[in-house]
This record gives sequence, structure tokens and C-alpha cells, in this order.
Amino acid sequence: MIVKLSTRRRMITAGVAFFAVALLLVELYPIVITLLNGFRRDIVILSGQKFAFSQLTTASYMLVFKNRQMMKAMGNSIVVGLGSTALSVGVGAMAAYGISRFRFRERNALAYSFLVFRMLPQMSLVVALYLMFRAIGLRDTLFGIMLAHSSFNVPYVIWMLIPFFSAVDKSYEEAAMVDGCTRWTLFRLIFLPLVAPGLVVAAVFAFINSWNEFLYALILTGVNARTAPVAISSLIGGDTLTWGQMCAASTVMLTPVFIFTLAMQKFLIRGVAAGGVKG
Repeated sequence: MIVKLSTRRRMITAGVAFFAVALLLVELYPIVITLLNGFRRDIVILSGQKFAFSQLTTASYMLVFKNRQMMKAMGNSIVVGLGSTALSVGVGAMAAYGISRFRFRERNALAYSFLVFRMLPQMSLVVALYLMFRAIGLRDTLFGIMLAHSSFNVPYVIWMLIPFFSAVDKSYEEAAMVDGCTRWTLFRLIFLPLVAPGLVVAAVFAFINSWNEFLYALILTGVNARTAPVAISSLIGGDTLTWGQMCAASTVMLTPVFIFTLAMQKFLIRGVAAGGVKG
């Protein structure tokens, strides 16, 4: 009986491992293709030739790095991503603290309203944002696109942080209040350090959402605040098909997020695990 159970467990483990490897290969395939095509010339890609190491060249990367508009867009994406992340995590953390620690009427309705707003399609909001930003002079500005990205990041951050704030023992709060801490001091010096893993997880996902966002950046920016996804899409237009440059630029765009996520991997795993247990 013990032998049968051991064999069954091995078969289940092997099946799970096989499924995980297959899923990983499916996820990595487009990334590998993009990476390889970034080192091939446009004419080679368009001709449909089979891949060969003799085709590898850095010409597409050189063209991307020499493209001032592309480099400016990459810089804009970094500024917008960091700014939107800081704004979203700051506002979202305060809202999550208030919802989780205070008891008031319609508290659950307020929390779910943020979730409903997050589910609204961007296309239904972008026209209103465009008209509003144009009226107040925020269209084609970095701060304007930061606010637009925060509109879909803040609800996400709130719902991610509520379980972390709810899990903090009330004794910490009561002891700090007895010592004379104000609500702001309590939030800043007691709660934020305790929910730091959740803040890291929320910040990483907010940054990735902002970094990859396309629709708002396309409609709400022009030349000055154009971000990397819009700049990359502009490489194809009319009779121009610069697939090599697009793949090279996409690889350059993937690199900062990959490095940042890899560096935060330990905190991400800890934060996701803690949030799953505490929620």
C-alpha cells in the first residue's frame, strides 16, 4: 500500500513538473523569438529565411539607440512608471489603511466600488480623460499620464493591501495610541514597516502595469510625453515594416522590468505568500 502511494505521488509530481515546464516554454517562446529577431536585419525577417547564427547582427540595436525619440520615450516610461507607482502605492496604502482599520457604514460598499472601477474598460474612460486633461492643460504631460495610470493602479493597490493592514494585530495600534501617537505617525512608523512585503508586491505590479500600458499613452500623449509602447508601435506605419528594430526596442523595454522583478523576487514571494495566508 505504501509503495502504491509513493508511486502515485511520484506520478503526480512528474505530471505537475511536465505541465509547469510546458507552460514555461509557451510563455518564453514569444520572448525568445523577439530576442532573436532583434539581432536580425529587417530584410532577413521579411524574407522568411530560417534562423541561422550567421544572420546575427547588432544593426537593429544600433538604430534603436541612435533614435533620439525612442530613447526619450524609454526615459518617459521610466519616469511615468516610477511616478505612477509612488503615487498609486501612497494613495492606495492610505485608503487600504482607512478601510481595514476603521469601522463605518457602507465600508464594504466603498471597498467594492474601487474593485468595480478597476473592472471598467479603459476605452470607456479615455475619452473623458482626454477632454478633462485638455481642458486643464495636462494632455501630453508626464504628470497627466501618471495620473491616468494611477486611475487603474490605485484600486489594484487598495485591494492588494487591505489583507495586510487587516492582519496587523490591534495591540500594536492600541500601544502606540497610548504612547501618544497620532494617526499619521501610527500609519507611517508602525503600519508601513509591518506591511512592507505587501507594499513591495503592490509597487512591482503597479510599475509593470504602468510600464506596459498602451491605450492611455496613445490617446493622452503627443510628442513630449510619449512612452515606450507608443514609440515602438510607431516603428510600423504605411510601407515601413521595421521588425528588427521593433524586436530590438521591445527587448530593451523588457530588460529593466526583468531585472527589477528578478531583484525583487524574494520580496515578491514573501509578500504574495503573506497576503495569501493573512487574507
